[in-house]
Amino acid sequence: MISATPAKQQQFPCTQCGASMEFRPSLAALVCPYCGHQENPHAPATTPSTTLHTTREHAAVQERDYQTFAVQNTQMAALSTTALEVQCSGCQANLTFDPPQTAGNCPFCGTSIVAEPQAAHPLVMPEYVLPFRIGKRDCHASIQTWLASRWFAPNALKALAQPEQLQGVYLPFWTYDAQTESRYTGDRGDYYYETKTRTVTNSAGEQVTENYEERQTRWRDASGRVSRFFDDLLVPGVGDAIAPKSLQELEPWPLEHLVPYQASYLAGFKVQRYEVDLKQGFAIAQDLMKPQIRQDVESDIGGDEQRVDSIDTAYSQRTFKHILLPVWISAYCYQNKQYQVVVNAQTGEVLGDRPTANSKSPW
Repeated sequence: MISATPAKQQQFPCTQCGASMEFRPSLAALVCPYCGHQENPHAPATTPSTTLHTTREHAAVQERDYQTFAVQNTQMAALSTTALEVQCSGCQANLTFDPPQTAGNCPFCGTSIVAEPQAAHPLVMPEYVLPFRIGKRDCHASIQTWLASRWFAPNALKALAQPEQLQGVYLPFWTYDAQTESRYTGDRGDYYYETKTRTVTNSAGEQVTENYEERQTRWRDASGRVSRFFDDLLVPGVGDAIAPKSLQELEPWPLEHLVPYQASYLAGFKVQRYEVDLKQGFAIAQDLMKPQIRQDVESDIGGDEQRVDSIDTAYSQRTFKHILLPVWISAYCYQNKQYQVVVNAQTGEVLGDRPTANSKSPW
């Protein structure tokens, strides 16, 4: 079991006073909380122990071959040489952080983490990160506005929503690319009309016969193949710490602002270890592809109606990225019930649960 203060820490000491620097979203810079000195997170540090790899923010985003990682399980490593990992006893989320930061309370459920941190387990390293753009102060203001706009938000909850309750966390996501070739069988239905007669009562009360057109459907067998390339399907790797619906409502994420991963962006924040692994994530991505593939099949069948009997899809050119996306999280306990507010730290989108007047209904 590793101690909380290992001998070799991957920290970013201030070159002016030696204190540990943190990434400040509002400045997009490493900032010393003691003397205020700032450094560019892309720039190399002045001492060997704090070297940062120089990267180009607008360099072309590179994909990794899915098969290589899924089969060979290569290139596994910890987030940093001093990364510590701890599991919350409440929601079971696995959190990674670097000293001098401590585990503290779980950002997802608010449970006090008392387990002894251990050396972080190896994982598929993230290649890209979307840095925090919105700082804690602005995030807190957004939450206050959000709470005030909701009916039945108790004053007790508003009092709890203090800046110190907010925790910045990087969430793990996978993105998948794949070329799909789908063979299908089904039926095509084309409308045609038959002239029929019926007896009706006219305005004079007389029984008369009239002609009318009745729609019929002529069905015939259909089969074929459709192709589609899927690009950057986003799959969360967070497990049950945040509800999938909540993660969807946080979208869209400005992935065009992804930058190559550097530990400096994580300074002062926690990182959740992925609970959904690479293979499990691709299975979820396949489910996300299915509605579009079915729509393509129905379009290829044509006609006025379609019946799809089978779709057999083959996947090739499969690539992926492991990326980290930023959120601010605040977990509350109100009348013995847990509530969670999550903020997209790039766009400022706020979502979550809130107690109503009787504390029984969702926000």
